[in-house]
Order: sequence, then C-alpha cells, then structure tokens
Amino acid sequence: MISEDGMSNPAFLHLYQSIPTVRAPRYIMRRLRIVALGSSFAAGPGIEPQNDPAARRSGRNYAHQLADLVDAELTDLTVSGATLLNVLREPQEITGSPRAIFQPQLDSVPSNADIVTLTGGGNDLGYSGGMVFDSLMASVPAPVRYMCRTWIPHPGTDLTLEQLVSRFVEVLDAVHQKAPQAKIFLVQYQCVFGPLSRPGPDLPLSWDSIEYYRRRGVVLDRAYETAAKARPGFVELLSVADWSEDHAIGSEQPWMSGFSLGMIWNRHIPYHPNLIAHTAIAEKLAAAIRSL
Repeated sequence: MISEDGMSNPAFLHLYQSIPTVRAPRYIMRRLRIVALGSSFAAGPGIEPQNDPAARRSGRNYAHQLADLVDAELTDLTVSGATLLNVLREPQEITGSPRAIFQPQLDSVPSNADIVTLTGGGNDLGYSGGMVFDSLMASVPAPVRYMCRTWIPHPGTDLTLEQLVSRFVEVLDAVHQKAPQAKIFLVQYQCVFGPLSRPGPDLPLSWDSIEYYRRRGVVLDRAYETAAKARPGFVELLSVADWSEDHAIGSEQPWMSGFSLGMIWNRHIPYHPNLIAHTAIAEKLAAAIRSL
C-alpha cells in the first residue's frame, strides 16, 4: 500500500502521471436480438426437441436456427394454435396436456429488439385446422364422424381478406410501437398443396377440398403481401409460398407433413412444415438480415 507520504513523493507523481489513460470505446458491439412471434408454422410442433410442450415449440424451428446462423439472442414467443389476436391482445388457453395459459405474445416483446419475425394468420382462417378436421372426418367410421361433427365445431371461419389484412397491420403497428428500432419480417406460410398434391393415403381429402384450401392459401399469401406493402418503412416480406411450391405434399422432397390417424394419436399436427422446411426458411432469413 502506498502511504500519503509516498503519494507526495515527486518521483512517484512523475511515474503516475506518465501512465496512459485508457478510455472505453464509445460504442460496444452487442449481439443481435431476435424475437419470434406467431403460431404453429413458426413454432414447429412435432420437431424435436420440444422446448415447451404446451406451446408445441421446437428448439430447432426456423427462429432458433436463424439465431444460430447469425449468432443472435432469441426470444421465442411462438405458440401453436395462436391467432393474430393472441399475438396482439388476447390470452391463449391450451386445454390439452399439459394445460397452460399464454399471455398475449406482444406483452413479452422487448423494446430493444432488432429483428422480429411473424408467421401467423392461418388459425384466423381455420386453415390447417380445417384441413385436419376434414381429413379426420374422411378417415373415421360413420358413427365416429357423426359424433365429431355433433360435438366439435369446424375450425373454418368466414374472415375476409380485408379483415385479415386489418389484423396483420394492427399487429405490425403494435410491434413497431413496442420495439421502434426493429425490422419486422413477415414470413409467409409454406405451400401445403402444390401441383403434385392429390388425394391418397396421406392426403384423405377430395379434389374439391384440396382446391378449397389452395384458395385459402392464396388469401393468406395476399394478406401478407398487402400488409407488408402497407408498412414499407419497417416491414419486409419473406415470400415463402412460391419457392416452397415444389416441396408441397406429393412432391419428391416434401417439406410438409401429410395426414395419418397415427399422427393424431401421437399428438403430432398434420399438414405442417418439417425440419428441412424450417432450415430453408432460416437460411433465407439469415441472408435477408445480412443484406440489411
């Protein structure tokens, strides 16, 4: 220890004053902060590992793979079954096993987020839920079919394109208000039924039903495109539907699961993207982020 007398020694003072001052850098680099919002096409049900069984959220969904690719911190708020209203303001109750209640995803968006991804809107239309319901009805005996139709409402809705766009824009504005510096990526749904999709063992839908859900898919695609154009300053569209068409159900390398009763029994969700699909989206997003 240096005494007060030592501190007053001229030789020591000269030595002390000669030590260069080290200043902290003005800007300290930090890791990118990514937030993932949306429903099952983002959460990755059925893809191991399942980090949150109630949310049916995978640790290898596209958001997790993206975070690894760009070395980012990730807040994954996706929940299978969520509507845009669950993202925005309505709690989401999971009644299966395990039971859970998820607060609106927007509530947990950090204000310092850099990137926000959003894949949703399908449940607002009863999109994949309707496919599963109709496929189940086509795969069970008539008495079971009658019971299901009596007690279980069809997931389909009559929401219009304009109403869906309005919900998207409301979510985008709310996210922007919560995290004003964030770039929001609207990540479209992947193509479920492509040119090679046809009725069969893993697709127990009629041609009319397949065409109906193709049209609903077009409504989803247009909603994404319209919402992104409405907020060009902070929203970017990742067009997935077109470049995933060659990997729809029935293709040589499908990125989409088909249907089987075994999937329902094992609590897997039919008509959803597989791991390869999530990897492809993560790579597309990583390239888009690096080009910003």
